[in-house]
Amino acid sequence: MRVFHIAGEQIQELDALPTDLPAGGFLWVGYAREEFEQQIAEVQAGLHRWGTGQLVDLHVSDLLNKQLPSHFDYTSWYDLLVFRRLAAPAGELSAEAELGTLAAAERVLSALDTSPVGFAVFDRVLITVHPSDCLVRDFFADKLGKLTEGRDFRGSGRLPTSPAELMLRMVNHIVDNYLDLRRILSRQLGALQKLLLDPHGHFENWPMLLASRDALHRLEDSCEDQRSAMQEWLDALDEWPDSADPHLQRERELLRVRSRDVLEHIERVLSHVRRHEASAESAVQMHFSALSHRTNSIMRTLTVLTAIFLPLNLITGIFGMNFETLPLIHRATGFWIAVGLMAAIGLALGAFFWRKRYLSSKT
Repeated sequence: MRVFHIAGEQIQELDALPTDLPAGGFLWVGYAREEFEQQIAEVQAGLHRWGTGQLVDLHVSDLLNKQLPSHFDYTSWYDLLVFRRLAAPAGELSAEAELGTLAAAERVLSALDTSPVGFAVFDRVLITVHPSDCLVRDFFADKLGKLTEGRDFRGSGRLPTSPAELMLRMVNHIVDNYLDLRRILSRQLGALQKLLLDPHGHFENWPMLLASRDALHRLEDSCEDQRSAMQEWLDALDEWPDSADPHLQRERELLRVRSRDVLEHIERVLSHVRRHEASAESAVQMHFSALSHRTNSIMRTLTVLTAIFLPLNLITGIFGMNFETLPLIHRATGFWIAVGLMAAIGLALGAFFWRKRYLSSKT
């Protein structure tokens, strides 16, 4: 468990849950999922002391569920968002992709799994529940610390002013990892499609191709769930009561801008995944079309050769008959005349079929 008090331009990490809610700013409490399950009673007691209202039992079950898809729900005192992140960091996937081998591609595709991160957004408290191997919590703790020291100039140069803003920053970071997948997926699937369409190769990696398509389907489902969750969050945000305070109204408008930006990033990832799915499907269809064309070419060549040798077989069959009065069989030049005739017929038929492009590699 890590507890942070964020107020103004300062962030302070606390050793434990405070007895009372600080006068200014808000609290961010980050748990690993197993740790949250063990300390749920302490969490509920802290929320009760702070007067924010406790977590609903069904929402606690959602935060502990490792298989739950991305979704959004709300109550009158807090909002709940579950967002699935990549199980493997994009950096590790990129390192695997640099190897460029089929074994590396298989490891990359198998690593494209997701796990849920839960956010309970109160007015002045943010509770996040992460997988045990999740780096999002530590990344943001370090990033926010750098912001207070003025050492991080990427993106927003200020601390979040509300739990909702911090939640959106984390969600945006998760979605950015999906955006980083575009180059990796393009490289891996491009190499797989190159092998699939190689006219001189013999493609046998069908299990990997099926795994690739299955991974793309899972990513598409995950992105669709993320888009639905963010759209519901935006709808709930629009239903918040208006405030007469211009500062609060401006903060709410900034939340809408951030939410729309996250939604746009999710749309980009979803569009890219669908393009890869269509490309993979087209490559499979092209592979079978090329295979069918090659088979037709082989059958055409064999048919033409059969047509060429058919009259030659007829001639040899006639001269193989056991009759005394057959022409040419009693002449010294009969054999050579028959051979010359067969050669002439064979060459003439070969030239005819070649001119008709039945024996050409070009159609």
